[in-house]
Amino acid sequence: MADRLAALFAHFALRAETFQAGPLCGVNTLEPQLGRGQLHLIRAGGVEVQHVGAAPLQVKEPSLLLYPRPFPHRFVTDPVDGVPFLCAHVAFEGGAAHPIAAALPDWVCLPLARVPSCEPVLALLFAEAESSHCGRQLMLNRLFDVLMIWVLRELMTQGRVDSGMLAGLAHPKLRSALVAMHDAPQREWPLEALADAAGMSRTSFANTFRDVIGCTPGAYLQRWRMGLVQKGLRNGRPLKHLASEVGYGGEAALSRAFRAQTGLSPREWRKGDLTAELRARQG
Repeated sequence: MADRLAALFAHFALRAETFQAGPLCGVNTLEPQLGRGQLHLIRAGGVEVQHVGAAPLQVKEPSLLLYPRPFPHRFVTDPVDGVPFLCAHVAFEGGAAHPIAAALPDWVCLPLARVPSCEPVLALLFAEAESSHCGRQLMLNRLFDVLMIWVLRELMTQGRVDSGMLAGLAHPKLRSALVAMHDAPQREWPLEALADAAGMSRTSFANTFRDVIGCTPGAYLQRWRMGLVQKGLRNGRPLKHLASEVGYGGEAALSRAFRAQTGLSPREWRKGDLTAELRARQG
């Protein structure tokens, strides 16, 4: 079976940076950071998690709390003893437009007891956090990278994503068509070819795709292509090279499709992206 996550991470990288390894006491407010989400390992119960405009979340057992995109939240724990945390910033390449970041809900809470397959990497993370070995920070960062992939596997396996790309990748038939588009975005991919890849009739495939993923196969392919183009622009690659890689006959055709998708020309989008990146570094 084709690897459902390989193309995603091959094209759109993930990077974790540990920032907390120890108890949090009292009230701790975590402000959103441009382009970065957060992953928290709460190692004991007794945590109230507050989100603006929503009822507090009571965490009563060791849990994993993922914010794939910038999202303000606050932890309230015992002011003296606190609760041990292990936390990392999570930067998806492309920020909120990263296909995985965009496909996840604002936050996900998973009790660690419900993700037994993650136990090996969790044991390594906790042991490294308590050590004083050289390279500790680097090791923690890499282990958080691994944990994120493990979490995505679990979310798909447990059916914790109801719609969107990850729901499609969890679907026993649709995932083959999605992987095909991810691996070869330069192809035209008529509906019949995608239905064949999924082992479904043309009508059944089109209806199921729309119901599960929330758009037509053509719209999904267009978004995937534009995401690849944005990555290329961010890396300074010429538009004419990107055009052939994502299935357009030339710069003009790609520019028209890009404007239709984003409302901006590639040049305008790149300028705005550079400005946002500069602000993030200064902030």
